Amino acid sequence: MWDHISLGMLLFVMAAGFVASFVDSVVGGGGLISVPALLLTGLPTQVVLGTNKLAGTLSSFTSTVSFIRSGKVNFGLVKYLFPLSLLGSAAGVLVVKITPSDFLQPIVIVMLVAVTIYTLFRKNWGDQSTYKGLTKKVAVLGALAALGMGFYDGFFGPGTGSFLLFIFLTLGFDFVGAAGNSKVLNFGSNLAGMVTFMSLGLVNYAYGIPMAVAMILGALVGSRVAIRKGASYVKPLFICVSVLMIGKQLYDLVLK
Repeated sequence: MWDHISLGMLLFVMAAGFVASFVDSVVGGGGLISVPALLLTGLPTQVVLGTNKLAGTLSSFTSTVSFIRSGKVNFGLVKYLFPLSLLGSAAGVLVVKITPSDFLQPIVIVMLVAVTIYTLFRKNWGDQSTYKGLTKKVAVLGALAALGMGFYDGFFGPGTGSFLLFIFLTLGFDFVGAAGNSKVLNFGSNLAGMVTFMSLGLVNYAYGIPMAVAMILGALVGSRVAIRKGASYVKPLFICVSVLMIGKQLYDLVLK
């Protein structure tokens, strides 16, 4: 497994993993960095996605723990939504095996543009929490979002972190609280995907384990910076990552 791996490439993958998880630990979008880095190793695309899912899941778990320890996760809500995110992702992975996901790309671009514009022009949105508790409306919307975004993450994936963050902002959380809650659900969907890839033998552990270590460190640093600096840091980062995600999806669409 380790025979054809150069030290230089391994260090590059780990560095890319650290930067990717630093960003991903707060607003998602780390795959914009980690997946291209893994592709440069020459691994098959499916193995790249599986290896990235392994490292990303451990990174997501780390940032989830950081947000939980800081008190930025609303357990009263996410304890009901986490199983739905897990279930949705597992269903998405199964469906993608029989249905091409390419048709979603134009829809995702439009949604990302709408989310970014809305966030950009809502000047004080997410600066302070207006969440009023677990009402029937919040429960229904949260359940639909957890199941739907979990399914989307397993089926297609790009922008999941951004969409989850936007959903929690819509429910009234501030940017840091929304980031914490979204990471818990994102961890659930990542976990289901990781188990599926591992069961199919589509994970390269020689790259995946070192990258996971680097991503765990990046997640620790990134989540702590977000918790300390608050909305003044998370909101601009969210907008920047969303714009990059839009550019990446448009680029891929044009190439096809």
